[in-house]
Amino acid sequence: MSESTSESTLSNDSYENRLSLGTRAARNLATTTKTQPQMQEITSRHLLRVLPWVEAVGGAYRVNRRLTYQMADGRVTFVSTGARVRVISAELCELPALRGYDDADVLAVLADLFIQREYEAGQVIVEAGAPVDEVILLAHGKVDKLGEGAYGHQALVGMLADGDYFGEQALVAADARWDHTVKATTACTVLALPREAFERVTAQSESLRSHIEGHRADPGGAQNAYGEAEIALAAGHQGEVALPGTFVDYELAPREYELSVAQTILRVHTRVADLYNEPMNQTEQQLRLTVEALRERQEHELVNNRDFGLLHNADLKQRIHTRTGPPTPDDLDDLLATVWKDPAVLFAHPKAIAAFARQCNSRGIYPQSIDAGGQKAPAWRGVPILPCNKIPISGNGLTSIMVMRLGEKNQGVIGLRRTGLVDEYEPGLSVRFMGIDDKAIISYLVTAYHSAAVLVPDALGILESVEVM
Repeated sequence: MSESTSESTLSNDSYENRLSLGTRAARNLATTTKTQPQMQEITSRHLLRVLPWVEAVGGAYRVNRRLTYQMADGRVTFVSTGARVRVISAELCELPALRGYDDADVLAVLADLFIQREYEAGQVIVEAGAPVDEVILLAHGKVDKLGEGAYGHQALVGMLADGDYFGEQALVAADARWDHTVKATTACTVLALPREAFERVTAQSESLRSHIEGHRADPGGAQNAYGEAEIALAAGHQGEVALPGTFVDYELAPREYELSVAQTILRVHTRVADLYNEPMNQTEQQLRLTVEALRERQEHELVNNRDFGLLHNADLKQRIHTRTGPPTPDDLDDLLATVWKDPAVLFAHPKAIAAFARQCNSRGIYPQSIDAGGQKAPAWRGVPILPCNKIPISGNGLTSIMVMRLGEKNQGVIGLRRTGLVDEYEPGLSVRFMGIDDKAIISYLVTAYHSAAVLVPDALGILESVEVM
């Protein structure tokens, strides 16, 4: 007798010899206990919870600022063909001496004059005290700027990475000297433009010569350490001295943040809505999960949108790089220093938080935990580190960590929305009935309006090139 035949006989025997109703048959008369539909995409969405939300009446929010002379984003973009790297000619306008220059032909000539060089980790690219005879663009890799400390020791002054540049004074000053030693910490690819080559092009182009002379005469106007138009003041004087006259100048074209939209059309068949509503309402469950997905997308946009997303709206001076790769306590101290005026919260991918914890463990440091919205969260220097899986991780395991000051009163980071909408379901989110079509399908338009604004540049800092693998 085969094994399957034996099992079948045993099953039949047990059924025939049973003295009571079996569970399989009994379940036909029982009501099954069910859960609501579960959804793995739902996260804690800490960013949406902690952002102070401001009403954007009229669908736009204008950020008026004191006049600043800072222009562009300060990073140069490159294109590569195989091992050859070339700077995009228009990106040369990121260099201070060329900002506002718009002769595309001359810029193309300058782009062709850059010389590509490769450096290994540990090689010195420029030496402190040497003449600045070229401007160097960092196409790929990371370098350290090293200077002399107060007591003669070598000190780390800063770090530069992809898209940064140094030696820009070579374009306007013939007698400049390097203040710092620049040393490659990883394998680097750089593009260098010798001053002699730049001067040859300047001699042949009247427009470039005029532009450089204008930059030498007025490199940016009177400004404070933040690049804002300076307010003339007098202090510490005695007697009847002539006081300076002044005024506060404003940006002539302040930025306006328009509310972005996330939408979808939810469809439910009338047969489902009519017949299958017990014990749970099908339409409500469909709507609940749709709203959850919409909120997840909303948080993703607040982080990654190229127009208003926080990762793309941090000022260049507020972006720093890790010292060695993984996020260390030293790196987070440097990050907090970028938003030293009332930092409120740090945001990092969960894997970045784990990488930071590993670095703390290796040093015997155990960060404290604090209460953040009723939940325990790790903290550094009293600032909570909240997880946000919307911060991307690149294919080679690099991500970013954000720190921000919050609130309109504190000139921080704010969220923008519009409440009081027609058929509002949640603040800033509406669900509007669109009708029933000829296939008996009910349609609902689900809409969320949102944006984010950084009121002043030092309200948001980003630690870049964070290794999590």
